[in-house]
Amino acid sequence: MIYDTLSCAAQYAGLSPAFAKAFEFLKKTDFSTLNPGRYEIDGDRAFALVSAYSPKPCAEAKWEAHRQYADIQVLIEGAEKQGFAPLAQGKDSEGYLPDRDIEFLRVDDGNYITLKPGMFAVYFPQDLHQPGVKANDLPVKKIVVKVKA
Repeated sequence: MIYDTLSCAAQYAGLSPAFAKAFEFLKKTDFSTLNPGRYEIDGDRAFALVSAYSPKPCAEAKWEAHRQYADIQVLIEGAEKQGFAPLAQGKDSEGYLPDRDIEFLRVDDGNYITLKPGMFAVYFPQDLHQPGVKANDLPVKKIVVKVKA
């Protein structure tokens, strides 16, 4: 798991060529022009999903993990808490959904960060995360860049 500001994102480009392209996309993109939807970056190796929604109370937000992709989660507007924990702490899987590359689990005790515009978090396949947790009463606009792990 990585938690940092976009101004420091270049130092993570060396993780892989797909991460380099993902961070280049984030550096060059005018976020104010993005509508919800999917944006191609590097075929199935890296793509962005933009969404707008109202975050949920912590008890209603699900913990998730991915096997094929890492997530780079970037807040465009609003603020959002996100939980994180090692994959080994996950319990009671609802089953892996390969077409969505997602598995929902339960976590008894996780840690939390708050993402605001200009910040990002990277969750790798070994990281459980709980996105979409309410930090305040404002709606959120967010980019999730999916990078092939």
